[in-house]
Amino acid sequence: MLIKEFNKEVLYTSEDLVKVSSADIAILKEKALANERKRVRLCSHKDVDDPIHEMLIIHIKGAYVRPHKHLNKSESVHVVEGSADIVILDEQGNVTEVIPMGEYASGRKFYYRMAAPRYHTMIIHGNFLVFHETTKGPFQRSDTVFAPWAPEEKNVEACHAYMQKLTERISAYSSSERNR
Repeated sequence: MLIKEFNKEVLYTSEDLVKVSSADIAILKEKALANERKRVRLCSHKDVDDPIHEMLIIHIKGAYVRPHKHLNKSESVHVVEGSADIVILDEQGNVTEVIPMGEYASGRKFYYRMAAPRYHTMIIHGNFLVFHETTKGPFQRSDTVFAPWAPEEKNVEACHAYMQKLTERISAYSSSERNR
């Protein structure tokens, strides 16, 4: 596969017929491990202006995905390998839903499509999460709104504390859901 590096986290392929093997995923995992933010994405669309964006994304356990929502677009995710909890939050940062996700054979949800702008993040279980994401292009940074109550990625200590607290809130949310 021909890959060009946009930056350390974003790779593009220029091929008209994109084919990805387990060996390609292994290479992408190595790139994610070498990346400061613990992630990498392979874009199968040609550039940021394409009307449809399809990406294979790899996150390493411990990667912080700042809660965010997307304006004017939907997002679909299909888990290829690994597992994670997708956490949906309201405007104040309260947990409103937890979607346990995993690859098809795991018995967990393996696909979701979010059509409305909702704050969301993920808690990654296991060493890697490999997923296929599709959304509408073109990419415009202003279409992504980060939650004002969640720390910026630069503040590593605050991110770690936020994720610990969020994990506790997820546990409390899951307990209350089981008691319903």
